[in-house]
Amino acid sequence: MKLSVFRHNWGLAAGTWEEKLTAIKSAGYAGIETGALKPEDVNRFRELLQKFGLRFIPQIFTSGVTVPDHIQSFRRQLEVFKIFEPARVNCQSGSDSWSLTEATAFFCEVTRTEADFAFPVVHETHRGRCFYNPWTTARLLEDIPKLRLCADYSHWVCVCERLLTTEESLLRLCAEHAWHIHARVGYENGPQVSDPRAPEWQIHVEAHERWWQWIWEAQLRQGRPEITLTPEFGPPTYLHVMPVTQEPVANLAEICSWQAARQSKRFEAWRISA
Repeated sequence: MKLSVFRHNWGLAAGTWEEKLTAIKSAGYAGIETGALKPEDVNRFRELLQKFGLRFIPQIFTSGVTVPDHIQSFRRQLEVFKIFEPARVNCQSGSDSWSLTEATAFFCEVTRTEADFAFPVVHETHRGRCFYNPWTTARLLEDIPKLRLCADYSHWVCVCERLLTTEESLLRLCAEHAWHIHARVGYENGPQVSDPRAPEWQIHVEAHERWWQWIWEAQLRQGRPEITLTPEFGPPTYLHVMPVTQEPVANLAEICSWQAARQSKRFEAWRISA
């Protein structure tokens, strides 16, 4: 099994797609993860991906008022991105306001929809969405075992207001379903620490890394050829800022590069010993 590291467009320096993809290629990433493209950019974006030999993880967001609305928006967005033959599609799915019955109906239908496409779809553990907390997520995974996750546990640490020290069995269940990782580090009062390189955050960094390794172990047992990871640290004000001046307290590009290198090194050491 290999680890493929992608760079998220969120927070990249402004520029053309060619400038952005040149930087991503130069930094050694496998590809880019990003949301909706402008219709006039689609063909050029495809050409640039081929030119640089980069892969693509589209990020989509279901929307609407009702469960059927969200299901329709899900299929519509998959149709848009199928021409890219994506490595995965990462979806922020449904609504945290739904009942378990509504969420189950939604995911039963979207897993049937996913079967019509030749690429995997992962559903992100994200605030505001169906998978906003670990307990609802576990119930849905048990009822719909075909579900695949994008594990962004920074959201859960924030929602639960604690490191998930008593939820090992639940996190190991999630690891069985996680095909993609958003390697951001959260803390009890927010979804992103100020700077994961700082010593005061090491207990949080190490907790997240333990959970990510459980994913690697589970996916290796299942014979998966690849796990993907995006160091999805966000720009201000996800990135902490100083009051009044709004100056960021750390350099986002440096943080993402540090995390990409750290997790690549950790994965290689783990893979050798596994």
